[in-house]
Amino acid sequence: MDFTGKTAIVTGAGRGLGWVYARELAKLGANVVISDIGADNVGDGADASIAREAAQALQAEGYHVIGDSSDLSSEQGCRGLIDAAVDAFGQLDIVIHNAGWVGYQPIEQADAAFIARALDINLYTPVWLCKYAWPHLKHSSAARIVLTTSDRAMYQRYAQTGLVAYAAGKMAQLGIMNALSMEGAPDGILVNAVSPVAKTRMWGVTQTPENLKPEWVAPGVVYLASPACQDTGYILRASNGQFTATRFAENPGVDYPVDLARVKAANAEQVAALWGQIKEAGAS
Repeated sequence: MDFTGKTAIVTGAGRGLGWVYARELAKLGANVVISDIGADNVGDGADASIAREAAQALQAEGYHVIGDSSDLSSEQGCRGLIDAAVDAFGQLDIVIHNAGWVGYQPIEQADAAFIARALDINLYTPVWLCKYAWPHLKHSSAARIVLTTSDRAMYQRYAQTGLVAYAAGKMAQLGIMNALSMEGAPDGILVNAVSPVAKTRMWGVTQTPENLKPEWVAPGVVYLASPACQDTGYILRASNGQFTATRFAENPGVDYPVDLARVKAANAEQVAALWGQIKEAGAS
């Protein structure tokens, strides 16, 4: 694939998955903005050297890359990142929102500050980034947005205790994806999401892993960011070099909202009596 002449922003790209995405795009010819505040594993602190040194490493290989350490928890910081990309490279074609953090807090200990941190990076940041990227993406011949969700949020069987705030934020990105995939369609702005599994520092992994390597996720993300991708509103699950795409699809025959084309019930007793059929219909 050839990204020559395209400009991409990758958030959380100083390390881990974001770094791999940024490096692959740069190798394929893209101008890349590495966005990373340089926070620690639990999202605290800031270290501007993380983005700067990551960019310098790729610059040393001859790639067109800059670093930016704007605080993306604020609307102003998101606007600053978009402005930095356009100022440096004159355009913007791709936004990959990879930045995030994993924090555990049992529901009985939930507090506003903890929840707000999760929502800042998972809900507000993608909204503010898209708000200021949108006018530039409208002028791109192949505008692409890639958000990040998680199987831990999408599938009950993979849920974990203490991940309420994390799960809420990751599901929020799917709502944003769905809404913006429709809003962007008239201007050719395609919006998809990736649900990656990789062993990085977020797992506490510091050595090169033998499986679940970040490099094995990158091909899917690069595809979603490329002109070759012509779909919008899909979730790409990526793990261990394997990929599967999914989306929330309506059952056949539905005339929303007046006819769900499924099981009728007039009261709670009927719902209880028909619950087996209702569950089966919902899974079709």
